Amino acid sequence: MFGVLPNYGTVEEATNAPAITTTATFWMAALNAFDPYVFPFVGVTAALAQLENQEKSLGRGPGAYVVRYATSFADSSISSFLTSAIFPALLKQDPRYFELREGSGWRRAGYAASRTVITRGRSGEAQINLSGIGGNGVAAAISNLYYPSEDHSVGQTLTRWGTQVMWDAVSNELKEFWPDIRRKMHHE
Repeated sequence: MFGVLPNYGTVEEATNAPAITTTATFWMAALNAFDPYVFPFVGVTAALAQLENQEKSLGRGPGAYVVRYATSFADSSISSFLTSAIFPALLKQDPRYFELREGSGWRRAGYAASRTVITRGRSGEAQINLSGIGGNGVAAAISNLYYPSEDHSVGQTLTRWGTQVMWDAVSNELKEFWPDIRRKMHHE
């Protein structure tokens, strides 16, 4: 999206989408985690954390930035694999985003937001998005293994979980409206 962000899990024509395989979900997770554009995005995330002095125990300076970069990259990668591959394989869910592409802007925005809590099963039926919600929750819990011990509180873990879910919601909105933005950019 925007020629910068990876977008390997979007289905534009839902009626022509073949069922996803477990192998495809792991491939998609790897592409999302290790796309070359992920590294500068993680760098910006780490820089914002550095500016706000998140995880105060890390301090300031280049060494602290490196640790913040590493934790941000780990958060992103672990979340990608848990929400796009591992949980979908276990729960037989489809982690892809299926564009609505029709209706009012409000309807489409509501649909995109709802995909944070609703997904498709492998057979196509609507289900609670346990892969996204649960996968991000487990990723936040795992992060306690590499965050400083001062940052292992329930509140901080829930904040990391909420941040990952928020990024998924923002990503869904971008996935829904990116074709419109791209079309306008190329026609004007």
